[in-house]
Amino acid sequence: MTLLAAVLQLLERERVPHALIGAAAMAVRGVSRSTADVDLLSVDAGMLRREVWATFEARGLLLRVLKGDSDDPLAGCVRLGEGNEIVDIVVGRYTWQREIIEAAERLSLGDLSVPVARPAGLVLLKLHAGGPKDAWDIRALLEVSDDAAAVQAEVERTIPRLPADARILWSRLCAEAQT
Repeated sequence: MTLLAAVLQLLERERVPHALIGAAAMAVRGVSRSTADVDLLSVDAGMLRREVWATFEARGLLLRVLKGDSDDPLAGCVRLGEGNEIVDIVVGRYTWQREIIEAAERLSLGDLSVPVARPAGLVLLKLHAGGPKDAWDIRALLEVSDDAAAVQAEVERTIPRLPADARILWSRLCAEAQT
């Protein structure tokens, strides 16, 4: 986790709000799923400036910065890689994504203390992504939740601000859960 620790240190030093998302956050929340990378969410578009990552690039690490178009659901993504370790910084563009970061809970991930998206935040991000694996992840998150009703209520408060396809997927998953 040396690369993750270095990335977290940079984000903290630069005072960039962020949260652990993706499979690593799911694992912290009780849903195990293998993945090759660790995902962090930020809404700070400044993270898409290549010079922010210059020290990583100077060390010979893989660095890929992708900027989204105006119609892209993301502002962009930064991928850093060193050996077998990959860290993706997903840069969102919406207020509801900022709220997920603000609501994140600082939890332990090995030796690191990391803000981790709450279950409802993970559900919202999965709804926004909208793929079949995302639907499976949502079901699994709700199954392991100590209070699925509270997670659902939290999602219900934000879902109107997501795109129509995310709202349709949520309706479908809620209908499935009732049968």
